[in-house]
Amino acid sequence: MAEFAAVVLAGGRARRLGGVDKLLLPIGGRTLLDRTLDAVAAADPLVVVGPPRTTARPVRWTAEDPPSGGPLAGLQAGLAQLPLETRVVAVLAGDHPHLTPATITRLLDALRAVPEAAGAVLSDPGERLQWLVGVWRAGALREAMPADVRNRPLRAVLAPLAPLTVRAVEAEASDVDTPEDLRRAHGTSE
Repeated sequence: MAEFAAVVLAGGRARRLGGVDKLLLPIGGRTLLDRTLDAVAAADPLVVVGPPRTTARPVRWTAEDPPSGGPLAGLQAGLAQLPLETRVVAVLAGDHPHLTPATITRLLDALRAVPEAAGAVLSDPGERLQWLVGVWRAGALREAMPADVRNRPLRAVLAPLAPLTVRAVEAEASDVDTPEDLRRAHGTSE
């Protein structure tokens, strides 16, 4: 069993990008989804919540219930795919072009250093917590899940867990939601 599992949220409609499947957009020769999956290549299992797509590495696909129920429903669906003995899980949105395995290692190291912490999340340069770039103790996430996750804000469930904060290095906290984000991602890709 690997040190950690991963749940990558890959649903959403990408309305601000005209409805295109943004996770298949290429940045530096790799899709946004593959770049995110590369960051958690050491995870086992590696679960992706969303419509199945072609990926460069094998993943376990699942869907949120209810469909289009939001990130919290996606997280719940992903957690349901993990073995009960899973201790730590990386939780990521699939649209982070600059995450690396080193990002995940820093988050894991922070969590390891504070055994009583429920999780560790990345903060952007403005010190805003990036709720979909973090590692968590799986038991804490399972306990925090409300009975009804439909359209509930992820932050409202995760914030009370008081995660540790790990500062982003360079552009690793950036995601792609708008055409401008996509242009920036192309400008800073490897």
